Amino acid sequence: MAGHSQFKNIMHRKGAQDAKRSKIFNKLAREITVAAKAGLPDPAANPRLRAAILAGRAQNMPRDRIDRAIKQGTPGGGDDANYEEIRYEGYGPGGTALIVEALTDNRNRTASEVRSAFTKHGGSLGETNSVSFMFNRVGAILYPVAAASADVMFEAALEAGADNVESDEDGHQVTSTIENFGLVRDALEAKFGAPESARLTWLPLNTVAPSEEAAASLLKLIDVLEDNDDVQVVEGNFDISDELMQKLTA
Repeated sequence: MAGHSQFKNIMHRKGAQDAKRSKIFNKLAREITVAAKAGLPDPAANPRLRAAILAGRAQNMPRDRIDRAIKQGTPGGGDDANYEEIRYEGYGPGGTALIVEALTDNRNRTASEVRSAFTKHGGSLGETNSVSFMFNRVGAILYPVAAASADVMFEAALEAGADNVESDEDGHQVTSTIENFGLVRDALEAKFGAPESARLTWLPLNTVAPSEEAAASLLKLIDVLEDNDDVQVVEGNFDISDELMQKLTA
């Protein structure tokens, strides 16, 4: 989930994610398997697989689970499912825009479940590209605050070809174009070690501040979507204050 701040939302999600650790591992394993199927099973030669493994490690996914997922994605590995990557777009409570990315082996089932979630929780599912024009597709690389000072991270990121760096008490968020993403990620990893997260994401051009009631419904909608086995990522353009976020997630 991404909204008012990548970092603060990540901290908010961690509490909920800890309670759903096995479901998260299943989703990460699916992405690793699909990435291995789409290219070589070697992360050094498969950027998508490398990013998927990084995401797994950031969630403390066991090494044997990662290895098993890679093996399933290789020929004869045992996973014969054909997963499709699908993007759903729509509006959540309070006029917020949401983008839902899924990996599914049953397009009809996933579409029905995503549509139902939107409808039941005050949103409406739209057509493809109905809200994505409100976002930029970028590469996002997250580092903990201890990785480097803001100045050092800023200089290293710009030298590597990044477009922007935002640093606060929660850490550093480096953004780049899709084309430069791999180069920036590799350069920063060589200098600072593996990031907490490195993936393509949807960055809102402008944000919407929902009311407390709308924000409560929005977070419920996002929880239901993220609880769906086929949904990998939910992004949004909402801006919820720290105080309200803490109140709603207490």
